Amino acid sequence: MPAPPRFCYLVPAHHLLPTAGPSRNVLSLARALAEFAEVTVAFRRIADPHAVPEGVRAEELDPACPLPAELPDDAAMRGLGAAETLRYLRRLLAWAADAARRFDVVLEKTWLFSGTLSARILAAGCVGVPVENFAPDPARYAGDLAKRLRLSLARAVAGRALRACPRIIAETGPLRASLVRAYGLDPARIEVVPLGIDPQMFRPIPQDAARARLGLPPDALILLYVGVLDRTHDLGPLLAAMAAIGRQELPPGLELHLVGTGTRREEYGEMARRHGLPVVFHGRRPHAEVPWWIAAADLCLAPYDAAVFAAGELGYATMKIPEYLAVGRPVVSVPHGRPAKLVRPGDTGFLFDNRADLWQSFLRSLPGRDVLAAMGERAARTPVPTWREVARRYFEIAMDLRERRRAA
Repeated sequence: MPAPPRFCYLVPAHHLLPTAGPSRNVLSLARALAEFAEVTVAFRRIADPHAVPEGVRAEELDPACPLPAELPDDAAMRGLGAAETLRYLRRLLAWAADAARRFDVVLEKTWLFSGTLSARILAAGCVGVPVENFAPDPARYAGDLAKRLRLSLARAVAGRALRACPRIIAETGPLRASLVRAYGLDPARIEVVPLGIDPQMFRPIPQDAARARLGLPPDALILLYVGVLDRTHDLGPLLAAMAAIGRQELPPGLELHLVGTGTRREEYGEMARRHGLPVVFHGRRPHAEVPWWIAAADLCLAPYDAAVFAAGELGYATMKIPEYLAVGRPVVSVPHGRPAKLVRPGDTGFLFDNRADLWQSFLRSLPGRDVLAAMGERAARTPVPTWREVARRYFEIAMDLRERRRAA
């Protein structure tokens, strides 16, 4: 029996922090991919080695890099100066040269210089496939000339490398269109493969059991957000709307529960304290708890700042929305990108732009818990791909490219 192909999922822009979305995305895919291949994940640093799935190997790309005791999220390149960025890039290029000997396929996760390592690996005779979940837009930083120039230079480098890659994986159709515009890519080379869910973990759970397990009040009207607290996932308009309405005029029993942390945790905490808002911060929780938090909610939130994305349209595949739906909870999100394909407005959730005035209108007309529960039952029937199905598609794309290169 032939040995399974050797895959590496390369994640240069992140540390392995299992409570953060990007890390969970990679680990979930790696776990499923291990059914078809020998799998290694490579992060800049590994904050929690115990989080590596059974049957998956892990390695650090930059073990000399200091790892803070407290990480707000898993971002590994935030705040790097030019000299440190170049040092790290040189180290990664050396890693890629070695990886071409050790692996058959390298999947390169989105980063500042996307495609450069795949191009180096392809030139060495291995298969390299960039996996993109974001298209940069330097124009967003018109007021920060240094950052705009840095991103413009990086985009030029990445564009040249990506154009040399015969296959690229993008999480969504809108992201594929953004990548074509940003880098001048051939859309025929870009395969769209969304993120998946683990159906054994994310499944309908009785709400009363979830609230009892977590110690939450049985009669509260609970709105829930799970994920990183950053600019992309912008809770600011919701908090501003709650403050404008005032605690006494909010729907009876309403509580906003936030599971996760990030760079905006203090800002949100200060807003909640200043206005006396019914907001509960739970910080990071183990991944195994997340389905129970979702089940305890009446309504789950996925608020995005569209201005962060190229062309003002959400490019992420978003893990949280499929997970919310799979547990059987209705969802509030934005009316474009993948949310518009997953959520049926008025039936399994609500879609509107993430603006304070629209949040005010929504909160004033928020349906009761019984209506939300019925919407959740319909939400649980939403078809979403599993991680096994996603891994199978990644494997097929990589193996097809491998065979084409051998034939050539």
